[in-house]
Amino acid sequence: MRTPRDDVQEILIDEKTIARKVAELAKAISRDYSGKDLLIIGVLKGAFVFLSDLLRQMSISPGIDFVAIESYTQGTESSGVVRVLKDLDENAEGRHLLIVEDIVDTGLTLDYLVDNMRNRKAASVKVCALLHKPERRKVEVKIDYKGFTIPDKFVVGYGLDYAQRYRELPFVGVLKPEIYGGESVR
Repeated sequence: MRTPRDDVQEILIDEKTIARKVAELAKAISRDYSGKDLLIIGVLKGAFVFLSDLLRQMSISPGIDFVAIESYTQGTESSGVVRVLKDLDENAEGRHLLIVEDIVDTGLTLDYLVDNMRNRKAASVKVCALLHKPERRKVEVKIDYKGFTIPDKFVVGYGLDYAQRYRELPFVGVLKPEIYGGESVR
């Protein structure tokens, strides 16, 4: 029987390396936001695994909310046109916001989201991203808490998907090109 792991060409970041980095990021965030009214905003669906592990490693107790956004695409490239599928339930005004994202590649969607959150009169808006793919950047966005810089390869696992599959993998792996057609995409 074929398993999801069979579709992975190589493991880019293993489970133990991810766990160490998550603990390191959680420690920095806890230190920086100690005594502040922090609202963590998870970007659905990809960031839910990362956010869950990050939260369990923190020594502070932030508020949690989620947004779901969709970037319209032209083929495999993001057009930068964003549609909000689920907005915040919490009020962001006067609070310190930390957007938690699974991967930043073109930067177009995150740029929109950061601008959108700033317009809500937040005390501050910062970004924490597990993965950073600078080769694909179209818009520069500041990543305040950065996990790993990765090459321009199509990755899945640890919350990242292809066609709603592979999120359950405990590592970040490169998907075999024959699975997704070999085009350069997220």
